[in-house]
Amino acid sequence: MYYFPLVNTISLKLPDRLLERLEAESRARGTTKSSLVREGLEKLPSTRPAGEPATCFDLASDLAGSLKGLPRDLATNPKDLEGFGK
Repeated sequence: MYYFPLVNTISLKLPDRLLERLEAESRARGTTKSSLVREGLEKLPSTRPAGEPATCFDLASDLAGSLKGLPRDLATNPKDLEGFGK
C-alpha cells in the first residue's frame, strides 16, 4: 500500500451507513477510503473569522464546473448578456 510522505494518521468512528457509502464510493472510483476523506476535507470552505457568514462561493463551490457543455464564462460573450438587467 502506498502512503504519502510526511502524513499523519488519525482514527475516526463512522456510523455503519456512512462507512458503507465511503466503501462503495471507494470501490466505484478505484481509490482508497483515506483518499476520499482527504478530498472531502480539502473541499471544506477556508476558515473565516468567527461570525462571518459563508460566501455564495463557499456554499456552492462543489457545484462549480459540474455542468457540461456550457461556456466557461457567460460574461465573455456579449450575446449571453443580451437583455441582462432589464
